[in-house]
Amino acid sequence: MSTRHSRRSFIGMLGGTGLAGFMPGSLAWAGSAADRLTAVVILRGALDGLAAVVPYHESELDRWRRVLVPPAPGSEGGALQLQTDGFALHPSLAFLHQAWQKKQLAVMHAASSPYRNRSHFDGQDVLENGGAKVLASRDGWLNRALQKTEGGIEAAAIGGALPMILRGDAHAVTWAPSSLPESDEDTMERLMRVYEDDEPLKLALQDAQSLDMAAGGVDGDAKAVARGRSYVPILQAGANLMASGAAGVTVMSLSGWDTHNNQGAGSGQLASRLQQLDQGLAVMKNTLGDKWDRTAVIVATEFGRTVRVNGSRGSDHGTGSAAFLLGGAVKGGRMTGDWPGLAPSALYEDRDLYPANDLRSLFKSVLRDHMGVSGKDLDGFVFPGSKAAAPIEGLIT
Repeated sequence: MSTRHSRRSFIGMLGGTGLAGFMPGSLAWAGSAADRLTAVVILRGALDGLAAVVPYHESELDRWRRVLVPPAPGSEGGALQLQTDGFALHPSLAFLHQAWQKKQLAVMHAASSPYRNRSHFDGQDVLENGGAKVLASRDGWLNRALQKTEGGIEAAAIGGALPMILRGDAHAVTWAPSSLPESDEDTMERLMRVYEDDEPLKLALQDAQSLDMAAGGVDGDAKAVARGRSYVPILQAGANLMASGAAGVTVMSLSGWDTHNNQGAGSGQLASRLQQLDQGLAVMKNTLGDKWDRTAVIVATEFGRTVRVNGSRGSDHGTGSAAFLLGGAVKGGRMTGDWPGLAPSALYEDRDLYPANDLRSLFKSVLRDHMGVSGKDLDGFVFPGSKAAAPIEGLIT
């Protein structure tokens, strides 16, 4: 069961026929969030993991990547050293680097879902359904996990529609910024009087007001958010919902990672997106305040990008990428999983970073050790048939 509640969207829909999605009385506010908070950030379009977390120790790096490699650590505007096996973060990821130094960031490189083709639509479906193939399920792994947690955790997505990862029998809502002007209090009071005798619509409007209040306070132009050109307000809205107690789990989708043309290295379009992501994650930490200490944030993408530069000074659809786990509840300062290397013989299908690590292992670690889902439920219900993808030990405090 899923609903979308937004004060502005509610008003915009009053004149239409789209009210069937509202389920009255569905939001439980004060005390509804679990003691531990979880956020999932999906980078839609396929993040170039080799640019975000650069393996400078690899002798083949410059040969394959040339114009996609940021300046090395120690150079002006250089990458940020991780002090582990020659890896460094893109220079735009200053907050993530601080989180690493505080041991609040773990990185899984050469990571992928079980999907091995290169369609965005199908890759995102597998990433979110939690199975081993496209259309393996009609609901999402995070929704199934919520069904196996105690305490009635509220879940919310920031966006215009409920993403696959949160679809299913567990209750979840969506909130989206709107280009409609904000309604004044007099208008809202008159609407409440109009619908005083229509209990479903009255309750839906009350819920819409409550959700807008909880997610409110975001900066930035709503149209820019809707076009995927601003990440910070989206991440701030998710943090607002968790900080207010409106949601214990949030999902945020950030588009724009499909860098086929003029990707850039230390600067350029990818650097700009990474900087927005980094700034948004920093805003999440600041917004959550003391609650950051019991928060885990997963950042993942549907697949990676080619090792070699293409003819348009960009990168094409690949396989292995990089994923991040950060937060005060994370035992970080570490790389997880295996590193396959960039030798010609190590590439997947002679073009991609080999997918040495299963993203479901990272997800399971958070669900088991942070949200309390049992190993039996993880292997059989949340991620059916995934026993071989074992949780990573010691990632959560």
